[in-house]
Amino acid sequence: MSRIDGRTNDQLRPMEIIPNINKFAEGSCLIRCGNTYVLCTASVEDKPPRHVPEGEGWVTAEYSMLPRANRERSRRDISKLKLNGRSAEIQRLVGRALRSVVDRKKLGPWNITIDCDVLQGDGGTRTASITGGFVAMMLAFRKMMEAGQLSEYPISGYVAAVSAGIVDDVPMLDLCYEEDSSAMVDLNCVMDDQGRLIEIQGTGEERPFTLEEQQKLVKLCAKGIREIQALQRKVLEEGV
Repeated sequence: MSRIDGRTNDQLRPMEIIPNINKFAEGSCLIRCGNTYVLCTASVEDKPPRHVPEGEGWVTAEYSMLPRANRERSRRDISKLKLNGRSAEIQRLVGRALRSVVDRKKLGPWNITIDCDVLQGDGGTRTASITGGFVAMMLAFRKMMEAGQLSEYPISGYVAAVSAGIVDDVPMLDLCYEEDSSAMVDLNCVMDDQGRLIEIQGTGEERPFTLEEQQKLVKLCAKGIREIQALQRKVLEEGV
């Protein structure tokens, strides 16, 4: 079937990662996935949470959408005096995904906070936050290496994420908002650069889905994540 933006069913939206977008943060980037834009910053502090064993570090994330990131203005969380459930769930996902590839003993007594602020949302904001959050984190690690705060990069690999879904019974990669809002099945996938799964979030929005359909969606995501990680490497190796 023909997609809204003319892509093939296994094709990512145009993606761009602009590093060092914030001159104050230890690491930062702006990630664009189609019409979704997320600003990701990594901040380094020397005070890990109290639950972290002595000598180990921690990585956590916060996620928020600007009031006009969507088609209608939404209220800021601060105006409601609490974080909404969706934002809380997404920031926990981002934190888990990034921690999965971080050696906290090698990180040492440092706390890394990844802030993901959605400037414009058109589907895939959580997966873009993970992908951009990893780049911001790596840039922060690079600055820590240069400052002598780390002796080696405390990671086991790269991490990236993308969505896939079933629209009108057709599996598709990297859904935009219009596709996502009409999807029968929606699936978010997080993987490392060895092709290993970190997290899968799959939901039958309009109908149940089979194991075979799930595997088709995961394979679509794996293809997309390989391409995304190639872009991550390019951005980080260029060191712009």
